[in-house]
Amino acid sequence: MGPVSASIPIDVPRERAFEFVGDLANRPAFMGRFLSGFHLQRLDSTGTGAAARFRIRERRMWMETVIVEVEAPYRIIERGKGSRLGRMPVHTAWELTEAGPGACEVKVVYWTEPSHPLDRLAELQPGIERWHRRALAGCLAQLRELLEAGVASGRVGVAGGDRVPGAG
Repeated sequence: MGPVSASIPIDVPRERAFEFVGDLANRPAFMGRFLSGFHLQRLDSTGTGAAARFRIRERRMWMETVIVEVEAPYRIIERGKGSRLGRMPVHTAWELTEAGPGACEVKVVYWTEPSHPLDRLAELQPGIERWHRRALAGCLAQLRELLEAGVASGRVGVAGGDRVPGAG
């Protein structure tokens, strides 16, 4: 499927938006309507190697994502797996561009590469790309609202994360 994309202008500096989007612990704050069962898979939720697992609500499908490339403050590339048995490659790219003084544009691109016949069949459902595009646009609208209001997000943590030796 895809690629499916959505973008939105946000009245905050690109560096601030990049820092927020690049931290997987913040994802439920602006993607919560789209995701459920979100949990981090590593203590460090930022940078290359940060990973999370979640469920896409409407599709009833578990997915995982791992940040594989970071070009601060321009781009974040994520790869993962999804579908019923976690066999379908999933890709997400976040691109942030300047949109004037103190403003930026955030664009997210999402696509899948189904290789199994059942996964390809599921991707052929009528309206699936439209549903993903609307969901991504809604997530970006929530992101803009959070960042422009300066509201602290409800970051997700890792259970027992504060018990790391030397962290206290």
